[in-house]
Amino acid sequence: MALASGRPQFIASTGSHSFSNAPLIQDNEDQIVVPDRKSWKNIFAYIGPGFLVSIAYIDPGNFETDLQAGAQYKYGLLWIILVASCAALIIQSLAAKLGVVTGKHLAEHFRMEYPKEPNFILWVLAEISIVACDIPEVIGTAFALNMLFKIPVWCGVLLTGLSTLMLLALQQYGVRKLEFLIAFLVFTIAACFFGELGYAKPAASEVLDGLFVPQLKGNGATGLAISLLGAMVMPHNLFLHSALVLSRKIPRSVRGIKEACRFYMIESAFALMVAFLINISVISVSGAVCNSTSLSPHDQASCQNLDLNEASFLLRNVLGSWSSKLFAIALLASGQSSTITGTYAGQYVMQGFLDLRLTPWLRNFLTRCLAIIPSLIVAIIGGSAGAGKLIIIASMILSFELPFALIPLLKFTSSKTKMGPHANSTAVAAVTWMIGSLIMGINVYYLVTGFIKLLLNSHLKLGAKVFCGILGFSGMALYLTGIIYLVLRKNKEASHLLALTIAESRQSDNGQGDASMHSLPREDIVSMQLPQRTPADLD
Repeated sequence: MALASGRPQFIASTGSHSFSNAPLIQDNEDQIVVPDRKSWKNIFAYIGPGFLVSIAYIDPGNFETDLQAGAQYKYGLLWIILVASCAALIIQSLAAKLGVVTGKHLAEHFRMEYPKEPNFILWVLAEISIVACDIPEVIGTAFALNMLFKIPVWCGVLLTGLSTLMLLALQQYGVRKLEFLIAFLVFTIAACFFGELGYAKPAASEVLDGLFVPQLKGNGATGLAISLLGAMVMPHNLFLHSALVLSRKIPRSVRGIKEACRFYMIESAFALMVAFLINISVISVSGAVCNSTSLSPHDQASCQNLDLNEASFLLRNVLGSWSSKLFAIALLASGQSSTITGTYAGQYVMQGFLDLRLTPWLRNFLTRCLAIIPSLIVAIIGGSAGAGKLIIIASMILSFELPFALIPLLKFTSSKTKMGPHANSTAVAAVTWMIGSLIMGINVYYLVTGFIKLLLNSHLKLGAKVFCGILGFSGMALYLTGIIYLVLRKNKEASHLLALTIAESRQSDNGQGDASMHSLPREDIVSMQLPQRTPADLD
């Protein structure tokens, strides 16, 4: 297959090969090949993308909101993490499915489907979400450096720019090794927080009650719940997951596609389960420590305005210095690994929406600068407390922007025009639309009520309040109009499914077809992850 520009998009498989004795993963210049055989062992070829995606669920933004949730409401918001994790699994599976079935990632479908002007607006929103995601990574890394080496937060913010060099150093070793590194960092974070959990010893009955009994008690619980939701289900992750699955060479038979979708879902479920347990551990540790009866007045004051940097001192005082170091190491691993996934997501978004590609170091530099500038200003003026509040604001921005990535994903994967026989069933479509409607409903409710309270409690004059009210409600109307446009607009562009015909697929499944029919990894996806490789290397 080839793009309109004539640039090869896939590499055709030639010749006839037997995979009966093929190794589990054939790794020829970082091409990860799934053998064309029916075996549970094939799942090992699919492991990787889920762990890269799961990093977004355990980034510093999550830790910040988790700490505040535990400090203020003990275990009362754990159910939000459970609901968000289940929703995330379903949504991420749809993103992977879109890439596997159509051979194009989500951002490319945006460019195919929407007119030029709406596509540009949606691209701007996607870029804002990536910058909003990068802000917690910058601040979290700065906090980790402060905990470990006593470096001032504003200096740490500047030092995070060096992560660009680290990213480039990692890329030379290939996508497979990078995936293993990310998985190692995920398990490092998990080990650190499970160790914290062993120190804190929260009451199991109270944790289970908070996990399975929905409640929103106290002022600010709704806002913090939205921040938790925004920190868990991120729009850039949908673009990322739909592109990462294109790095595998999968059989293009109906069975091969179904197997790929199933194994990607299993792999994502395992990775997200680890992320879920980490988030539960953070909230439980924070809730147990901050609600302990043995806290000193100073530590009680710290719990009232708990952020990532303050948590270091709290854990050191209550749980010991070693526990504080564990937290710092986990935070540093989280921030650095999130940098990698955020850079990839930004590159896929730019390539997909605009058909424009930048070299990875330049893309990372631009995104990081946009995140460093506000983080640096807030860190200098407001200190660590101001930087912590900026993380919450960034998480809320992500939550409000989620519908502009989620609604098209739900429509694309439910469309027989794009997905053919692999379109979502009625039951799956109903569940996913319920999840999306719930998220959007919570966002709109909080947006309206929060804005009204802000106006009523402000000290502005009546004329200024009226002017701000008109501007604010005009913005809300525009927000709702954009959502309605995405919901009501019918899909017009058919996807050119890179699969065998139904008849050929049946022959392949019956063993009568050519077993070598595979879809090789997307050349532009592989070269984007591994910039030292050129298209000539693949010929």
